[in-house]
Amino acid sequence: MELAQRFENLLKAFDLKSAWKWFLLSAAIGVVAGLGAIAFQFLSQFVLHYALGGMAGYVADEPVGEHVFFAHATTEFSPWKLLVVMTVGGLISGWLVFTFAPEAAGHGTDAAIDAFHHKRGIIRSRVPIIKTITSAVTLGTGGSGGREGPIAQIGAGFGSYLATRLKLSDRDRRIMMAAGMGAGVGAIFRAPLAGALFAGEIFYKDAEIESDAIVPAAISSIIGYSVYSLALPAQLRFTPLFGKELHFQIGSPLELVPYALLAIVLSLAAILFIKIFYGTHRLFDRLPIPAALRPALGAFLAGLIGLGIFYGFDEDQTALAVLSTGYGAIQAAVDPDTSLAIPLLLAIVFGKIATTSCTISSGGSGGVFGPSMVIGGCLGATVGEFFHEFSPGVVQQPQAYTIVGMAGFFAGAARAPISTIIMVSEMTGNYQLLLPSMWVSTLCFLMCRRFTLYDQQVPSRLESPAHRGDFIVDVLEGIKVKDVFVPGRKVTLVPESMTLDEIVHLLAETHESYFPVVDRDNKVVGIFSARDVRTYLYDETIWHLAIAEDIMVSDIVSVTPDDDLNTALQRFTAVNLDELPVFDPAEPGKLLGMLRRKETIAFYNRQLLKHKQGETA
Repeated sequence: MELAQRFENLLKAFDLKSAWKWFLLSAAIGVVAGLGAIAFQFLSQFVLHYALGGMAGYVADEPVGEHVFFAHATTEFSPWKLLVVMTVGGLISGWLVFTFAPEAAGHGTDAAIDAFHHKRGIIRSRVPIIKTITSAVTLGTGGSGGREGPIAQIGAGFGSYLATRLKLSDRDRRIMMAAGMGAGVGAIFRAPLAGALFAGEIFYKDAEIESDAIVPAAISSIIGYSVYSLALPAQLRFTPLFGKELHFQIGSPLELVPYALLAIVLSLAAILFIKIFYGTHRLFDRLPIPAALRPALGAFLAGLIGLGIFYGFDEDQTALAVLSTGYGAIQAAVDPDTSLAIPLLLAIVFGKIATTSCTISSGGSGGVFGPSMVIGGCLGATVGEFFHEFSPGVVQQPQAYTIVGMAGFFAGAARAPISTIIMVSEMTGNYQLLLPSMWVSTLCFLMCRRFTLYDQQVPSRLESPAHRGDFIVDVLEGIKVKDVFVPGRKVTLVPESMTLDEIVHLLAETHESYFPVVDRDNKVVGIFSARDVRTYLYDETIWHLAIAEDIMVSDIVSVTPDDDLNTALQRFTAVNLDELPVFDPAEPGKLLGMLRRKETIAFYNRQLLKHKQGETA
């Protein structure tokens, strides 16, 4: 018995029950997210091999650290077959999405963010399955998109499902959903630390972070990353996505000047991307065709854009990086031996903006993180090559601008600077560029403040329904009773010997509702309300017999000046009172004044308005 008690005390001391709960739940989410990443990668490459490669003869280049499940097809490239494959892929994706799970349309991460803020973290169990299949079809047939959307929804969907089956609270469900997002992103991009941070900051436009989700997301991300790595060949396990032979560093503090100019260019491009992306979305919404057919039209238009750039650059297949994931362009841009010309880099930048907008904004399924990496990376490479030609002594490694461009562009467009900096460093295996990455990402984050690629993000925890109750408590706990009540206001004190007849006449002469009862020493010994007196009004026989002591309540619900408003409101609502006596804690029974419920709520509303005005200033 004594041993059992000691064990129980140990659990309480280290909070091991809660710790083991979150460890087991987060680990389970990580396993599923890792397996989901493997399944999605295999399925997307399967479609890519037999559709885009086997039928159209186009094989998209992959990063050097990516595992290719299928050997490259040897079919001759056919432009018209490419258009057919992309259109059919859009048709299949559109039919699946709008038949079984309309919320799986688009880039997926937005749907998870919306579920976190507005749907108590609930994601229908079919959504991750449909998202996985449709995204694999979209990317495998050449649609321009990324992998993070479907993988994030797989992890988030399982976290939400598990929390619902275990009948956990809405708060726990949201945390598990966020952990699933982090695990999926950390696994597919082999960036576990960035995955955990991504799960914390992707929900908000401002520099906010969902701190409760960081530790569970870190556990899930580590497990997901480890499970995903088991499917890779031994030589690729625990290696960065874009290889580990990238040795870049900043040459001089003066190089921060061209990096600052890069931030301006990236911010303008990010704003342009967001405007075109959502402008295209509104355009497709107005088309008089069924929603299920729009992804097919979007894919066809994306194919035309890709082929236009392809022929514009003498049938250089690198130009087709504007289709599918396009990661091959990043790999070529960071490799000093295969650096791309500035016109081709710019063509990929603007072409990728157009093809991604056509693919995803039409209802096609895929993420926007991957396209953002390609756009930002190629734009960074362009700026790096330009400054290298202009000042080779300062900009000695123009390829480094590719990496910094990837971080800065997504940090500004997605409002996620911290996770993006870490993610790009983990994906490239290069941590020597943290200084310029932080510099550029911070500047982009500030310059793109009014814009975001994720429409469902809210500015801060204040505006999130998920934290509305938390914020109310935080504000109330920061205000003291002495800040609200009026100590000099007249309060009618009733002697405990006053008769009921005198009390009735007193009620007729005053508008007060609560009356403290005092003894001979003027110390409050009880209190009654006008409502308490009304029960005696129809029996005049006791008006001269009953006194204040008979009708008062001696168990007084009160507050002190140093109590916070959260405590006061709890006491207001406990017995449904409109006023509370405020007593001097140093002198029991000494009344300082009355705290009114309406005044308390009005004061809170004023503080809330000030906070909102400060947030938007």
